Amino acid sequence: MKIEVYSPTIRRKEMDAVLTAMVEDRIGPGEQARLLIQIAKEKLRFDYCLALRSPAIALHLALKALNLADGQGVLVSALSPRYYAQVIEDLRLKPVYGDVLPGMAVMGRGSVDTALKALAEKEGSPEVRAIVIHHTLGFLPDLAPLLELGIPVIEDCSQSYGTPPPGSSDAALEEGSAQTAPAPAADMPSGVFVILGLEERDMLTSGGGALLYAMNRRDASVLRTFAELPPEYCLPDMNAALTVVQFREAAKNLEKRKETAKAYAQASLRTRHKRFIQKDDREYNNYAFPLILETGVKDVMAYAKKKDIAVESAFEDTLIGRGLVPQGTCPESYSLSLRTVLFPLYPRLSSADALKVSKLIQTLP
Repeated sequence: MKIEVYSPTIRRKEMDAVLTAMVEDRIGPGEQARLLIQIAKEKLRFDYCLALRSPAIALHLALKALNLADGQGVLVSALSPRYYAQVIEDLRLKPVYGDVLPGMAVMGRGSVDTALKALAEKEGSPEVRAIVIHHTLGFLPDLAPLLELGIPVIEDCSQSYGTPPPGSSDAALEEGSAQTAPAPAADMPSGVFVILGLEERDMLTSGGGALLYAMNRRDASVLRTFAELPPEYCLPDMNAALTVVQFREAAKNLEKRKETAKAYAQASLRTRHKRFIQKDDREYNNYAFPLILETGVKDVMAYAKKKDIAVESAFEDTLIGRGLVPQGTCPESYSLSLRTVLFPLYPRLSSADALKVSKLIQTLP
């Protein structure tokens, strides 16, 4: 049987929670969604939160809350999910694409400054009035220099849940405090919101949905204007019930990912392929196990297929992977999109299958 790259972590506890919600004859937004927000608040320490049906709705509302004018620019990484462009354009805003830092999966102050400078030099370019920072593949950017720009920032930590900020201890992670970025900060600029997606390939999954939250009271007051959204915008109880269990099981799942990734990392040392740079020596949540290949992607995929192991392009469904980024504007992202692959890594992966993947990595062409 083929070992797939992704598999949602749904066990008996999650299934029982969904069945209980169904038996109570309330599968739409209700009590389970309210319970989810309560539990998430204990873990994430936000001031206010909306439980929504999709990350696309969350991004739409976050941008709408910034009250941007038609035609203004929203800066996003070229490695962000492709739905970003659709949401931005639907709001009559202009997507502006920024490159990632060399050897990294995320934008930084240097790459953002380069993008802003290019805009300033091009006549008729939109003025960037918001930045959406996607924590691609679970890697956290150095946020402080970006906040210094004074441009409102929206963070998408859908893939980075479980990555503690610099200085966080393992004990704090086990207790469930500050399990995701950003850490609360009093000096955040006006308009800072955070998206935690709950889609099939996010760190926490309800099969669909997202939390949109504000860390401080000032920004929370803006989100509260959306408190009476129609139920069609809100997270159904079945999905919320599943996510409640996932929050409670997160520490166990993170530990399982860590064990598997450690074996993969040891195997990768015997190859010529590279891993992404992780600054600040912070612990990685092991959302995925990506390798930046020194050989052709097709050769590696063909080799893995012979072993009944799925390997896929890391950035196929991103803005640059779908050809939405103007050619030549983001060379680092473009190069990574051609050379980065993902290997199977998820909590339900058996020890035997993990060993097979380790052997595959160790013997890559």
